[in-house]
Formats: sequence, C-alpha cells, structure tokens
Amino acid sequence: MHYKYCPECGQKLIDKEAGDDGLVPYCTSCETYWFDSFASCIIVLVANEQDEIALLTQPHLSTIHKTFVSGYITPGENAEECARREVKEELGIELERLDYAGTYWFEKRGQLMHGFIGHAKKQEFSLSCEVQNAEWFSSIEARNYFFPERPGNTMHALYRIYLKQKEDYHENHN
Repeated sequence: MHYKYCPECGQKLIDKEAGDDGLVPYCTSCETYWFDSFASCIIVLVANEQDEIALLTQPHLSTIHKTFVSGYITPGENAEECARREVKEELGIELERLDYAGTYWFEKRGQLMHGFIGHAKKQEFSLSCEVQNAEWFSSIEARNYFFPERPGNTMHALYRIYLKQKEDYHENHN
C-alpha cells in the first residue's frame, strides 16, 4: 500500500527525502514517515508419505485450476504458525514437518508470499467453507492442475523445490 494520507491524523502526506530510501510519504503534522507496506502471506505445498500432493479447488481463485493451501499472516503470528494454522483450517490436518522454501513476490496482488513444503500423513480432509474440494494427487499428476507458470505463480517454484528435496533424499538414502 502506498500511503497518500496519514493513517494517524488524516493529513495529506508530502514526499520527503529519507536517507537511502529516497522520497518517502511524510506527515508534517505527526513528523512521521509512512513507508509503503504490503500483505505477507503463506503458501504451502502439502505432501504425504506416498508422494502425493494436496490440491484444493477454491472457486474464488479459479474453477479450472487447483491450488495449494494459502492465506494471510495475521498480526502477532509468524509465517510458520500461519502455515500450520492455514493447513489445519483449510484441510483439517496437522503437519508433521514444515520446511521453509523461500519468499516470492506476487506482483498482481502486491503480496510477499512465504513458501513452505509441509509433510503430513495421508488422511481424509476436513474442509473449511473456503475450500470446495481437495484431493491427493501423485506428485507427477499434480502439475497438470496448476495455474500456468508465469511470474508471481509460486506453485511451480515450490513444486520444483519439492522434487529436488525428494531427489536429494533418495540419493542420500540409497
């Protein structure tokens, strides 16, 4: 979000030099800089011990493509807590392990996505009202249901990390 008015007093902001950051919106009344802000979200590829990936259908996102668990980080919550909470809320399952897989900028919505690979035992889902459907798909078949690969689509990046983790695991355990 780019601030035009002071969130504290409502005064129109001016651009003022802020050291290395250049021109930043500034309130002359409150004497405060208002740096641009953005939402932080999580996205989790959930996999089970049978090399299957959970894919969700959420009509507000698409009726054609499926997605991974995702959601907004709430104030006071860290990214890992949010990832575990969102998986529990949307799929009704607990993660056994959660691996951080980097951050990704989603330009379309101005969001910073914190990516994770979550591991859980295969089980039936207990879906939230936000999710129309969820299914386990083999890791090879799952990619056929992703949104097309383009900048900002974190699904493909997480999928490649998952495949690399799998490959590394098999190399180290054979």
